[in-house]
Amino acid sequence: MKPMKRGPQAIGNVLSELMARRGFARVQSAGAYEAAWREAAGAMIARYTRVGPLRRGTLEVIVANSTLVQELGFQKSQLLKNLAELLPDEGIEGLRFRVGNIQ
Repeated sequence: MKPMKRGPQAIGNVLSELMARRGFARVQSAGAYEAAWREAAGAMIARYTRVGPLRRGTLEVIVANSTLVQELGFQKSQLLKNLAELLPDEGIEGLRFRVGNIQ
């Protein structure tokens, strides 16, 4: 943790640092990833998937079953293209699908 600066600071800097420390930016990003995924994948696929974390440019997607993992593998390039258009500043370069609990 960085030491606090002494003296007056711009309110924007203080709020930005507070949000980062409390994890608000991650929560906001997760919501943006989820919304973009629903739009990129479509309602039917989104119903059986859940977005996980973005790590080193790869977005993890938890999928209800292995059959859908295989189908998403075939659609990966189009899904990446859609996500790049919806979230151009996020740098999503890859998708990782894994079977798990989507609740």
